[in-house]
Amino acid sequence: MKVLWVKANKLLPLHSGGNIRSYHILRQLAARHDLSLFSYYEGNRDAEYENELTLQFPGAIYLYTGNHSLERNLDYLFRFPMQVPYAVARFRSAAVQSQLKDCFHQERFDIVVCDFLDAAINLPDRLSVPAVLFQHNVESEIWRRHFLTTTNPVRRLIYGVEFTKMLRYEQRAVHRFDHIIAVSEHDRQLMSAWTKASRITVVPTGVDVKQYRPGHSARSPEKPLVLFVGAMDWGPNIDAVEYFCREIWPSIVDKIPAARFRIVGRNPARPVQTLASSSVAVTGSVVSVLDHLHEAAVVVVPLRVGGGTRLKIYEAMAAGKAVVSTTIGAEGLDVHPGQDIVLADEPNTFAEAVLLLLQDREARRRYEQAASTLAARYDWATIGEKFSDVLESLVTARITQKTHRTVQGQGTGIPR
Repeated sequence: MKVLWVKANKLLPLHSGGNIRSYHILRQLAARHDLSLFSYYEGNRDAEYENELTLQFPGAIYLYTGNHSLERNLDYLFRFPMQVPYAVARFRSAAVQSQLKDCFHQERFDIVVCDFLDAAINLPDRLSVPAVLFQHNVESEIWRRHFLTTTNPVRRLIYGVEFTKMLRYEQRAVHRFDHIIAVSEHDRQLMSAWTKASRITVVPTGVDVKQYRPGHSARSPEKPLVLFVGAMDWGPNIDAVEYFCREIWPSIVDKIPAARFRIVGRNPARPVQTLASSSVAVTGSVVSVLDHLHEAAVVVVPLRVGGGTRLKIYEAMAAGKAVVSTTIGAEGLDVHPGQDIVLADEPNTFAEAVLLLLQDREARRRYEQAASTLAARYDWATIGEKFSDVLESLVTARITQKTHRTVQGQGTGIPR
């Protein structure tokens, strides 16, 4: 099967959950099929990225779309009158559209995967092969939650406008593609309000079990270190650590003065940097997230905004860590509150859960063992196989459909 995978933005290095998910599924597909990865990006020309992409995915097609120097706020104002939401409109590129058309003219693909909604704007409206939209999130749901949680009146206005635009655009996109792949049953249910549920398949999030599995000598850390991991230039993560430091952390430090909170993730935005204190550390990019996971006693996911599924939870579980999350933070994951994870949506109950796990070593150990066992069921090889099965079934269905039409067109061949 010949697969074309289209992605906006760089795939490497693997800084974000979406890129990690895409990368591992791509590796699994490449081992099974003839895969062509089409990656386009803006900013500065990055020869190192292009070389590494070709090394990791032989035959990859990359396109540098230029350095768009217009400041983000001015760019937003420029695109504000457009009907397309800004998060998608900023990826529109005539060069990409032209290159994709050439790809379809020059090569015969069996199926096309559009990775994230933002790449959809450059795909041709009509294709002769099945087209699949890989929805890592229900994007409109993220904007809706931003709108509901912000207290800043200007942001609330912008979030409201972008939510409306995104909802309209996303609903059209779901109808436009032949099939949708969601990452959770929750996302599938949301999109089922717009189209037939049979057109949406859930392929859950995975984890590199071998990489994150704790060593045989690993012990639950003695130091009361609490950890958050995530890209710190992404809005939902920024909101999460601000909320945790403002509403939850003071209660924990009050009970355990030696407790420390470490925020690990690339490009910490200024609001995140200002959270640093004697008990809060902001690391920025790190060489190995796994090293920090091994040091942590408890991993927290205090997300109030977001969609899709959080890889950070399965990674923490695979590393044998006790996790405390909000319901939104663990949304769509195959977790079992009270067994392999603790869910808490109020600041007081969240703080109490973290305190319990820091103070009760046996309770923490039970959660660690259960979490590790759960994560082992979601190795990327299993997830990649399921993703491949979905693509193969669509290609087979299209071939069957064409064969049936051909037979009907030929008639019985019996003269009258």
